[in-house]
Amino acid sequence: MSPTITTSSEANGNVSAATARAAASAAASAEAAGPQPVTMAKALNTALADAMSADSSVLVFGEDVGMLGGVFRITDGLTATFGEQRCFDTPLAESGIVGMAVGMAINGMRPVIEMQFDAFAYPAFEQIVSHVAKMHNRTRGMVKLPMVIRIPYGGGIGGVEHHCDSSESYYAHTAGLKVYTPATVADGYRMLREAIDSDDPVVFMEPKKMYWTKDSVDLGELRRLHAESTTAGRTSEGRAAVARPGTDATLIAYGPSVPTALAAAEAAALEGRSMEVIDVRTIVPFDDETVCESVRKTGRAVVIAEAHGFASVSSEIVARVQERCFHYLAAPIRRVTGFDVPYPAPKLEKYYLPGVDRILDAVDDLQWEN
Repeated sequence: MSPTITTSSEANGNVSAATARAAASAAASAEAAGPQPVTMAKALNTALADAMSADSSVLVFGEDVGMLGGVFRITDGLTATFGEQRCFDTPLAESGIVGMAVGMAINGMRPVIEMQFDAFAYPAFEQIVSHVAKMHNRTRGMVKLPMVIRIPYGGGIGGVEHHCDSSESYYAHTAGLKVYTPATVADGYRMLREAIDSDDPVVFMEPKKMYWTKDSVDLGELRRLHAESTTAGRTSEGRAAVARPGTDATLIAYGPSVPTALAAAEAAALEGRSMEVIDVRTIVPFDDETVCESVRKTGRAVVIAEAHGFASVSSEIVARVQERCFHYLAAPIRRVTGFDVPYPAPKLEKYYLPGVDRILDAVDDLQWEN
């Protein structure tokens, strides 16, 4: 049974001075540590803790996110640090979780909720589409919903049915939602902080197979840069990143497909071809400028995504690039996606997911003879 929710000021009062000092001390230690190996899970956890420290209206809740720290341990330690009023477990009722978050957001809080797995979020889909996405428009801008729906998504962990899915297209198609998906440890921190700061609802898609990947990251510097950007009113929202520069073709990817695209670019380099890799980062809003600038330069493109190809985010990317870059294209845009079948059993997912060989085959098909 989840605890009774108090106002944000009351919730803040439940954090003792000693706990606050401990959190501040930990933050200072992180700032002094400099660059060090950090997992995506740690970056997300730190982003949540920093956001909760900075703003008493930020709450975290969902299934098993309290003392357990979440299935993937993204919320580990938050209940111990901030108390059960601000990080707590809910019943197994996704629709109720989202509905409660809507009420909280309307009343001045900033809820961050966790859907335990991608396909577990479907029972809450009606709430997300009918209320989360439409409330701001329905009230002519009078009511905002500053809430974040965190969804671990994608394959690569050998999960059974309902535990591995790529549901981003549903949310991207729903007007009124922002859709973020980080592909690096630094972006995990930076983009989650920005999502929590946003006055609009954000569906935050976390590539679950990347939770334990490590990068050398200075969390203290990321914290400082976020504070600086917030003060200056800057944001990375809607900005794609050039993950690898190149000249011969553009590989466009997001979330869990970015490392695969980078591996394919590395393999292509051994064959004498220079691939530019674009990390989309925020699916909604979408950065047409960066993506199309790259395609106009290279004249060829392959879009890579784990989700089904039909009526998907990858379809939309192809359409947008074709509309804006038609006269620059030396070949039709190719796609490498998951197959249009239900997600397969764990032993078969390696055949289902886009891989380096499939990407290189698509690159080979870009009419180089012309």
